[in-house]
Amino acid sequence: MQIGEGMAALVTGGASGLGAATARELAGQGAKVALLDLNEAEGEALAAEIGGLFVRTDVSDPASVSAALETARAAHGQERICVNCAGVGWAARSVDREGRPHDPQMFARCISINLIGTFNVATQSAAGMCAAEPITPDGGRGVIVNTASVAAFDGQVGQIAYSASKGGVVGMTLPMARDLSRAGIRVMTIAPGLFLTPMLKGLPEEAQQSLGAQVPFPARLGNPAEYAALVTHIVANDMLNGEVIRLDGAIRMAPK
Repeated sequence: MQIGEGMAALVTGGASGLGAATARELAGQGAKVALLDLNEAEGEALAAEIGGLFVRTDVSDPASVSAALETARAAHGQERICVNCAGVGWAARSVDREGRPHDPQMFARCISINLIGTFNVATQSAAGMCAAEPITPDGGRGVIVNTASVAAFDGQVGQIAYSASKGGVVGMTLPMARDLSRAGIRVMTIAPGLFLTPMLKGLPEEAQQSLGAQVPFPARLGNPAEYAALVTHIVANDMLNGEVIRLDGAIRMAPK
């Protein structure tokens, strides 16, 4: 599926990091991009920069997602590209050094945003795509790209909540692709490794370089533009469906 001029796309977590890079790349290729995020200041600024639309959205709330998609579709039409980048990180052990169990509310919050939020947006977007006309010779109606993490496979000490949430995204990929195949909607997941997102940008330069040196090749942190480039390739390559792609420079995370 080619990214045609004026094609509607939406990106959750689009105000910063991987989502912002993806929004810029899609807009640069002619798409009309809606940014769904809670960060109003950065979201509005980026929307103005790329000629897109910002919609304040809580992906963990189905009603908020429904209202956001209604607003985006009123402005741009039915989205044919849906990219889920919204997510949070949380570090805590199953039982801490004082013998206290992991905070269940923080575990639930991580699952609610990273996993249920992805589910909410992907399924509601898919419902809209199902009702639209095919736009490819094979009968394709759209593409959904979700974001997991290498933590889904190589979860480190303290990543029980984050790994569980991203493992869930991985687990949704194939059944969702199979569910939506009859409607001509493809579903893919990208599992990034160590990328220079806002979370890592807050670390000292020395710490960033130390983390990057752990990557076999290239021995550096990933650039969000490299994630965005993979998203656009997935959109363009119709045989990519139902798979998880590790984008990680061959890193396999150590226990800690």
